[in-house]
Amino acid sequence: MAIIPSLINWLNIKRVNQIELFRKYPVETQHETLFSLLGKAASTEWGKKFGFSSIKSVNEYQSRLPVQTYEEIIPFVERLRKGEVNLLWPGEIKWFAKSSGTTSTKSKFIPMSSEALRDCHYRAAKDILILYTLQRPETGIFSGKCLTLGGSHKMNQFSNDSLYGDLSAILIENAPSWVEIIRTPRQKIALMEDFEEKLNLITLTTVNENVTNISGVPSWYLVLIKQILAHTGKKSLLEVWPNLEVFFHGGICFTPYRSQYRELIPGDQMQYMETYNASEGFFGIQDDLSSSDMLLMLDYGIFYEFIPADKVSSASPPVYTIGEVQKGVNYAIVISTNGGLWRYMIGDTIVFTCLSPFRFMISGRTKHFINVFGEEVIADNANRATEAACQATGAVISEYTAGPVFMSTKSKGSHEWIIEFAKEPPDLNLFTKILDENLKSVNSDYEAKRYKDLNLVLPVVRSVPKGTFNNWLKAKNKLGGQNKVPRLSNSREFIEDLYIIAGI
Repeated sequence: MAIIPSLINWLNIKRVNQIELFRKYPVETQHETLFSLLGKAASTEWGKKFGFSSIKSVNEYQSRLPVQTYEEIIPFVERLRKGEVNLLWPGEIKWFAKSSGTTSTKSKFIPMSSEALRDCHYRAAKDILILYTLQRPETGIFSGKCLTLGGSHKMNQFSNDSLYGDLSAILIENAPSWVEIIRTPRQKIALMEDFEEKLNLITLTTVNENVTNISGVPSWYLVLIKQILAHTGKKSLLEVWPNLEVFFHGGICFTPYRSQYRELIPGDQMQYMETYNASEGFFGIQDDLSSSDMLLMLDYGIFYEFIPADKVSSASPPVYTIGEVQKGVNYAIVISTNGGLWRYMIGDTIVFTCLSPFRFMISGRTKHFINVFGEEVIADNANRATEAACQATGAVISEYTAGPVFMSTKSKGSHEWIIEFAKEPPDLNLFTKILDENLKSVNSDYEAKRYKDLNLVLPVVRSVPKGTFNNWLKAKNKLGGQNKVPRLSNSREFIEDLYIIAGI
């Protein structure tokens, strides 16, 4: 079977050389990317407004265009969805990725050009296989099928024929016809809108397939895996699919779910390869299975800029290009893309772990953190601390969210954690203390605020019944797809909602 990946590597040697080229020449690659984007979009309404054709340098580009959020391009998105053309990117936009980065009722509709699909997302899908095969030349994934668990799509409410849906659904809908040969379930099931019915049909139709690899969001795959095991009466997923080899995962941090996957897929056969794909673009691929960071993909038609996360809210924050970033700094990502997003802040933060080549780890969200008391706790801190608490107590977490407990005239502030355990810790108080100590060890601001309980006191951890978070998402019509639980918040909105679901 090794002949197949060897043949694939031979066929893709040109692409391997291209990846090596941007690894060696990142600044030059990004410069070329920016001016290619500007040239293609020069005749659009946006390009004319900002004089793309006369921009001669990166600094000039940065000085002419402001950094933007989704709220600032909504008027253009609405016009695109009504059928107007040549606004942000040449031609007509037929697809819009409905972003579900939060559980708020407000949705974002990200324009998806044909170039973004072809040169970014589908190119990334091929690169994932190339980079995995390079690391695992003996792989057997090509002997079977890839199970994909995606979202759904529907016609929009305007007069033209544009559609919107989860990014995964758009990619499934537009994939080449030959993909149906190597993918399961069939497209009709994969694009179903009713998530619970979709899970049932996937279970019924895939248990007898030769599934060698799976791709999707870890939290929703756990739901599917547990359903498949319940249906088949098996204890391990390898008893259902003995040739299962790798999980290409993304969308959320894998750390809280790792122990559950080890239990459901035991042994050393299973590999886990992280990817960083969002509605706005495909950004990173884990190119070394022995490490937990990802390679920043610099030739997907995306020009990157970075703002120090602690400066995002300032009047005139510093903005750096790829050749100016530093290791260990928490950066908010700003992108310009072949989908017509210009200096767009996507809301994610990353930390570079290596500068040659550029590798990084996702650290959180610009809006999902706790900083009510100056503690500046981000998602990466929370994931590390919960993982340590689980390892020390034998607990396994299914889902969690955390927020502040505000000070009052009679009490000090603290944090409250709502945790759904797959396996409860024997001593919840011990779990809480270990969580707290590890937050101190990874975050000096939190440690300072916890000093002698002067500002913050020990956090409160509440265990909720199994199924609470799924019931919460279901109540918000957010089951499946790329929907995810916000880990941290500066408000108590999510906590109070979960109180109602859990009956606290």
